Amino acid sequence: PRPATPLTARTLGERRRVIIASPAYLAARGTPRVPEDLHGHNCLNFNFRRAEPTWPFRDGDREFTLSVQGNIEANNGETLGQLAAAGVGIARVGAFSIADQIESGALVPILEEYNPGDIEAIHAVFAGGANTPARVRVFVDFLAERIGRAG
Repeated sequence: PRPATPLTARTLGERRRVIIASPAYLAARGTPRVPEDLHGHNCLNFNFRRAEPTWPFRDGDREFTLSVQGNIEANNGETLGQLAAAGVGIARVGAFSIADQIESGALVPILEEYNPGDIEAIHAVFAGGANTPARVRVFVDFLAERIGRAG
């Protein structure tokens, strides 16, 4: 058998997570004022293995998590953002993946006063180890510089 190709991971940056919904969804279903209000809403969640079925919150000095439920799960923030923008429900995603929709007003951040500073790391993972081609190293450097500037 061939030896496994070594993988290299490089942290490109960090982005905060945000809970968002479309103005149309909020107009039809109401805007949650406190985290517990989410129990009456369709909360869109991640379905990958490490995804937690709870969302974190902070109320003053108290940090807590809340179980949320919805009728759709996806494996990436862009999809969850598109579903939220289409009025399907409320999602918690990396702010970088839906920044354009927030800027355009297609999505509205909610429950920001309860956001615990929820952060997700962004990594590039690539094959090659010490033998990584220069074009890959240059591209990863470009991504790190670009993502670092956007933060």
